[in-house]
Amino acid sequence: MSEKVAVFIDGSNLYNGMRDNLANTRVNLQVLIRQLLGKRQLYRAYYYNAPLTDDYENDLREGQSRFFESLRRIPYVTVRLGRLHRRHDGTLVEKGIDVAIAVESLSLAYENAYDTAVIVSGDGDYVELVEALKRKGKHVECCMFKNQSAGVLLEYVDVFHPLDELDWEAILF
Repeated sequence: MSEKVAVFIDGSNLYNGMRDNLANTRVNLQVLIRQLLGKRQLYRAYYYNAPLTDDYENDLREGQSRFFESLRRIPYVTVRLGRLHRRHDGTLVEKGIDVAIAVESLSLAYENAYDTAVIVSGDGDYVELVEALKRKGKHVECCMFKNQSAGVLLEYVDVFHPLDELDWEAILF
């Protein structure tokens, strides 16, 4: 029986890691997912992000919107959008992304939809999620750039895949 994998991508985390490590954020998500899977079978990939608000230039908002639309055309990829919220100090923060990843991955785990969860993020907030998925009998892998890690999440996942080691020449365009 082939191992079924669900991929949960924190889009902002991936974007920031690519910007900081590769100086390029133009990703072919289909190729990235294929490299993360190896020879395993994809159940579905979920991409989470928050649409830019009017605080951003129109070109950036339109580019992001086109990117989301291109992701929706990839077979077995689902786009889930959170929102940006302005704090009292004026900074914008994402809302709803971490919770959406947690709820969706746990719901699917309870439906036994996949064997392995691949979380593309280094966010230490996912420690409790990882522990809950493992208690449900799921394998949990984490993918992030080596310099994105606070280290905490790596102590809990079953396998760590450094994004630094992927074939970025094939992934970027």
